[in-house]
Amino acid sequence: MTDTQLKLVVLDMAGTTVADGGLVEQAFGAAAERLGVEPGSADHAEKLQYVRDTMGESKITVFRALFGDEEKARRANTAFEEAYGELVDGGRIAPLPGAEEAIRRLRAEGRTVVLTTGFARTTQDAILTALGWHDLADLTLCPADAGRGRPFPDMVLAALLRTGAVADVRQLAVAGDTAYDMLSGVRAGAGLVAGVLTGAHGEAALKEAGATQVLASVALLPDAIAEFEASTGR
Repeated sequence: MTDTQLKLVVLDMAGTTVADGGLVEQAFGAAAERLGVEPGSADHAEKLQYVRDTMGESKITVFRALFGDEEKARRANTAFEEAYGELVDGGRIAPLPGAEEAIRRLRAEGRTVVLTTGFARTTQDAILTALGWHDLADLTLCPADAGRGRPFPDMVLAALLRTGAVADVRQLAVAGDTAYDMLSGVRAGAGLVAGVLTGAHGEAALKEAGATQVLASVALLPDAIAEFEASTGR
């Protein structure tokens, strides 16, 4: 019989384990202005709304959709990453309440924890450095590490392959604050796909995208996993 205990936990960062205080929107504003999008214009408002709607998706993919050609998308992405990095360095970021404790508890229970992001590696590393989190999880992944970002399942499956922690996708738990996190977990075949209400999307959007359960915060995830295993005899 296959052991389907949830031994690998894949967690999103911004909005799920990390509070960034709206830095994504601020960094987008800086990037858009550099590409000639006038602040306060209808074009700016439309593009900003798209950024909000696609929270969790790989940022380069978002910029490709917004600006239409690869050269502009890469310029926008570079400007975004630079602006976000400066804001992070300015101390504008913090762990969400209970997130660090939840990660430590999951690892103490023998589970492998992987942190994922839609940002580039340089920005992910800046966040990890600012929080002192480089050794908190077993592995960290960004879209470039896996092939494609969310909503594709690549980062979740890369976590499985790189850690070797599980033999079956049903032994995976995925948690995040956006519909894209939910889609990536569902498409990877994860046994548990948990939405959290500390970020971009609300309960309805998370459930519509496939969340098996919705939690007030990631701090509740260890108990939710324990309850899930108990209820399924795992």
